[in-house]
Amino acid sequence: MENGARPHSGILVVDDDRELVELLAFLVEQAGFAPLTATEPVSALELFDKESPSLVVIDLNLQPWDGFELLVEIRRRSDTVSVIVLTGRNSEDDKVRALETGADDYVVKPFGHRELIARIRAHSRRAERDHDIVPTPAVLEAGPLRLDPAERTLLMDGELLRLTGTEFRLLHYLMRNKDAVVPTAALVKRVSGYDDPPAREVLRVTVHRLRRKLGDDGPQRRFIQTVPGVGLKLQSSERGQLSERSL
Repeated sequence: MENGARPHSGILVVDDDRELVELLAFLVEQAGFAPLTATEPVSALELFDKESPSLVVIDLNLQPWDGFELLVEIRRRSDTVSVIVLTGRNSEDDKVRALETGADDYVVKPFGHRELIARIRAHSRRAERDHDIVPTPAVLEAGPLRLDPAERTLLMDGELLRLTGTEFRLLHYLMRNKDAVVPTAALVKRVSGYDDPPAREVLRVTVHRLRRKLGDDGPQRRFIQTVPGVGLKLQSSERGQLSERSL
């Protein structure tokens, strides 16, 4: 066990390949985390409810229902737990669907052991920082948006909107820096804990998902402005020039 790791931080690993599950459990334990393992969704949810893991690693090819359905069930139970999808499916459609469903990260098999553990560590550190943040000010406001970091709630025009952990971190960071351009690299590190091409894809999908929840995709209401080649800016007012160019 390495110094600085938190043994009580449970990592739930779900994969139908028993040998891979055993390998992942070994790697997770060597990294200083407590492994929790399951080979099918029902037992995975039972462990999730009983142990409240800090992070979940799931495959998409599960039975009797697939990893997407398991991801939906996990998100029904928690908006904040980090979820890494670890799968042999490398299509763009599967990746986007997983991120849209609420995954925080997407790693394609075959994978590098050190890369996966580095991602687990990054998500765990980010979750610890989120937990330890003392909100200042208590409530952030921008136009009709009212974000309460202590309660992790968002009200828009008085209506409660449900956000995933990545959506919350992104909006919280933008609202803390409203009317200022936040560089893409800073946003990626805030959302994912590191900056690489897969993390930037997570950010791109998270921005799209957040805009959709805010109704930020039409001419009447626009909050998040893309500054091409630089980053994002949250408008205090609801109008702005929204670029269609990617981050």
